[in-house]
Amino acid sequence: MTKIIAIEEIMTQLSYDKKLSQLMRPEVVAALGNVREHRGKQSLYIATKPDILEKLCEVAKIQSTGASNRIENISTTDGRLRELMEQKIEPRNRDEREIAGYRYVLDMIHESHDDIPVTPGVILQFHRDLYRYLDSSFAGKWKDSDNAIAERLPTGELVTRFTPTPAAATPAAIQEICDSYAREIGKGVYDPLLVSLVFIFDFVSIHPFNDGNGRMSRLMTLLLLYRNGYTVGKYVSIEAEIEKTKETYYEALAASSVGWNEGLSDYTPFVTYMLGVIAACYSTLDSRFSLLSSSGSNENTIREYFDSLIASASKREILDANPTMSQRTVERILQKLQAEGYVEKIGAARSTRYRRAH
Repeated sequence: MTKIIAIEEIMTQLSYDKKLSQLMRPEVVAALGNVREHRGKQSLYIATKPDILEKLCEVAKIQSTGASNRIENISTTDGRLRELMEQKIEPRNRDEREIAGYRYVLDMIHESHDDIPVTPGVILQFHRDLYRYLDSSFAGKWKDSDNAIAERLPTGELVTRFTPTPAAATPAAIQEICDSYAREIGKGVYDPLLVSLVFIFDFVSIHPFNDGNGRMSRLMTLLLLYRNGYTVGKYVSIEAEIEKTKETYYEALAASSVGWNEGLSDYTPFVTYMLGVIAACYSTLDSRFSLLSSSGSNENTIREYFDSLIASASKREILDANPTMSQRTVERILQKLQAEGYVEKIGAARSTRYRRAH
């Protein structure tokens, strides 16, 4: 009887009507309007320069896979990451097998998002595929024991920051957020982007798996955004933007977690953070598209790139931002700009970076 009451309380807590109405605040509405404005420009890019977007898409996939895994301390070298993405090599350790699994699910979302429903069965399939290159007994299964999100204090003490949904209530909780999502999308009262971000925060808070919750949340974010027409993540990595602002990401999660188990949490910090991430990706797409669409020479395009660069960039970052140019072309232009004193090189070997000379 106690378990039934607990699950019923969780179901009530996961109702979306109240949550979405509370998000209709000036700062959220303004951030949402900014994202919508950017989305309108992307439609023009798709219609006029699909070849450029296709090249940006391949770069974004690599960046997304690398960034989302690095957030969870899963990594390999840049060279091997690219070869794994292109399926030119076989994974050689656990990290690379996890990276290959992420690539597999990401490819599926990119290619078939409109045909993939948001259901518990799909979520389990994604999790199973995330671990398809590993012999993991927990792959494709809800967590079998209660878990906790812990934080290590400066003193070294490990404290519980947040207690997710109990294992016994997890299947029902996931079913409820899938149903709530479908209902709100069907009603069409609130922007699907807001509905999607509420779903993602609840997914993270439920923490439905023994392992892989962070990566699954980011994959589900892409699926929901793409299904609702917010496809910037195909061309500019949302995961990479989150990685760059990782501390703020965790702060937003923590702020919105307060009172979640009692149905009293404020989703605003997480939602505004994610709207900012998405808007930043759209802004990056605008600037990249502008550079790549310019009728000037490759050299002028690289000059403009450095003019707009705030800090410094590695050669790989320069190549990724200018995917229509070959590595040889970029290297030749970098040498010329360094000889002119227009660009300077800092660091050495793998730490080499370039910036606009002052």
